[in-house]
Amino acid sequence: MELKVLFSEDPSFVIRRADKFLSSEPVLHNLILSILHSRVVRGDPGRYWIALHGEETVGVVVQSPLEYPAILTPMGPRAVMALVDAIAQAGVTLPGVNGDAATAASFAGQWSERCGSTAAPFQGTRLYEFLGLGEVPGTEGYLRQAGPRDRSLMILWTRAFQDEIGESANDIELRVDRALAAGQIWLWDSKGETTSMAVSLEPAQGVVRLSGVYTPPEKRKHGYAAACVHALSKDLRGREYRCILYTDLGNPTSNSIYRRIGYKAVAEALRYRFD
Repeated sequence: MELKVLFSEDPSFVIRRADKFLSSEPVLHNLILSILHSRVVRGDPGRYWIALHGEETVGVVVQSPLEYPAILTPMGPRAVMALVDAIAQAGVTLPGVNGDAATAASFAGQWSERCGSTAAPFQGTRLYEFLGLGEVPGTEGYLRQAGPRDRSLMILWTRAFQDEIGESANDIELRVDRALAAGQIWLWDSKGETTSMAVSLEPAQGVVRLSGVYTPPEKRKHGYAAACVHALSKDLRGREYRCILYTDLGNPTSNSIYRRIGYKAVAEALRYRFD
């Protein structure tokens, strides 16, 4: 049976049509689930493709914002080929791709052959899930939810974080305002000072992804980030959420810290740039 590909600009349609597939692996599919649900709420534009084997979904590709790389679910090589053909035939130009390491590598290779472009891997990440069996950091302080009085500092830290990871953005104030309003920014206070932050994104299928973990340079090497992430992860787990995060494989320090406080590696992902 040949694979077919559905295209839509409606995230609600994708959630309905691919619900069984996306819900089958809520941790591995969390990034795409989060994007889809966010686009439903905020109405930001996007392109979405679903690969079908008969009536069964076997892969999903999301591109939103429209100038961003595509994000892939894990899928087999036949689904990759069908999606590459459909996207290329539609005349869509992808700046890159991000996904499960094997799937991203397969997609990048197929895209390069199909479109005559180069495909260069430039970042590897690892997906972790919190199992709560690690060390409890002994760092002095406590976790608290950020509020309006923290806005200026959060804008400053978020901009610094984006610069450090090479993903500067023009909408940082809007992002911070949305996160503050949703109660998603968490801080570690120690000895009367705010020392570290982490962001808990909206739950999707019972899974919460942490991101934006940041400690300013002058406050590093004191265990503040580890304490913040551990306390937040434990709180989320206590509310019966599964808690995940991504790390840069090029940063051995963060990978070792997260393993030590109770995170277990689940999968690796690769990012490719197309030229």
